[in-house]
Amino acid sequence: MGTLETYVATIQNRDQDPFYHRSKITDLEDRSRRDTICLFGIPENEEGSGVQAFLRSILPKLTSLTFDPPLEFQRAHRVGLKHPDGVPRPRPIIACLLRHTQTRQLLQAAQNHRPFRIDKYEIRITADYSKDTNKRRKAFLALRPDFIRWR
Repeated sequence: MGTLETYVATIQNRDQDPFYHRSKITDLEDRSRRDTICLFGIPENEEGSGVQAFLRSILPKLTSLTFDPPLEFQRAHRVGLKHPDGVPRPRPIIACLLRHTQTRQLLQAAQNHRPFRIDKYEIRITADYSKDTNKRRKAFLALRPDFIRWR
């Protein structure tokens, strides 16, 4: 009976630990974002009236990939506030793809063929992560050149 009591005590302690719950929430948030990509650097109003149609036409050209079936999105839109008159910075586009395999293909192409260009603009495609995960990844940026030698 001692091991059962120890097990119950361990579970109760874990349930009281806020770090445990925070890590679970971060994990769930990252899993829900796994089919979502972020596109940075696309000028404002470049997409016209439909972000999904714009991405469906531009992503195969940028990445030199062919998609069969064609790209389908659950949603795609710009995030953040428009900048006031002054030096406008384009807002990022968030796109959630319907198929995980296409998301992985786009991210692999983005990793292997950087940077992409539209006219004079440099376009970056990244995975969408939670705030906590981005914070942890940012801590490793200084170490990245030491470990990625093939670029």
